[in-house]
Amino acid sequence: MSDKLTEIMAWKRREIAPLLRPVSEAELARADASLPRPPSFASALRRADGTVAVISEIKRRSPSAGDIKAGASSLDQAMRYQAAGADALSVLTDEKFFGGTLADLRGVTAFFRTNPPATPCLRKDFMVHPLQVLEAREAGASAILIIVRALNDAEITALFNAARAAGLDALFEIHNEAEIGRAVAHGARIIGVNNRDLAIFKTDLGLSERLIPQFPRDVIAVSESGLHTGADVARVRAAGAHAVLVGEALMRASDPAELIAQFRAAGSRTSVAS
Repeated sequence: MSDKLTEIMAWKRREIAPLLRPVSEAELARADASLPRPPSFASALRRADGTVAVISEIKRRSPSAGDIKAGASSLDQAMRYQAAGADALSVLTDEKFFGGTLADLRGVTAFFRTNPPATPCLRKDFMVHPLQVLEAREAGASAILIIVRALNDAEITALFNAARAAGLDALFEIHNEAEIGRAVAHGARIIGVNNRDLAIFKTDLGLSERLIPQFPRDVIAVSESGLHTGADVARVRAAGAHAVLVGEALMRASDPAELIAQFRAAGSRTSVAS
């Protein structure tokens, strides 16, 4: 694990420690049965028209970029993304490093429930315990993030089983070949390549180009980080990406709809043999 990721994960474990309690799969299943059904994250990532799906991220700041859009309203940004035709949203809920909160996710999903189309939301956080999965389900998320390099196999199993019990999808994030194998061994159906090396904060789209072709054909492939232009999206789409996750570029964009349209045009079916 990278030094920065080690720092973040250590903080996250300390942060949630006072809240921890046993959370059974039965409790998660009861929550799933009693709460409104969120829209499918996985289905949103396979567009019928063959163009690349865009996961638009709400991210106020990051350790690599610093302030991106300090003080931004998560609800206003979600409304802009919805109007722009985003296929899904990624909502940062880590406060210390990214300036997000669970309240951001709750507010966004509540808005979507009453203002269709209901856009699926990923809880983007550093997940280590099933309690965070329960929080995500209660907050209206459709999916959680599992960072493979940050977790041992027992933790991955616990998180993935918890997600399935709660009716949530899971995006497995990987950064090298060995992590592909671990994700697949755990039954991952959605795998994302983080193009940013969290050890040195260097971004390399070549990672998606190298790793996505090694995914099983039935896995939904996502390219994450370092995507700013249509040309960037065309590169990862040609490698086989079904979806892209974009934060900084869309947060800074004066017109997210124009940028999403550029991404879709660059990531059309004709640009890759799917």
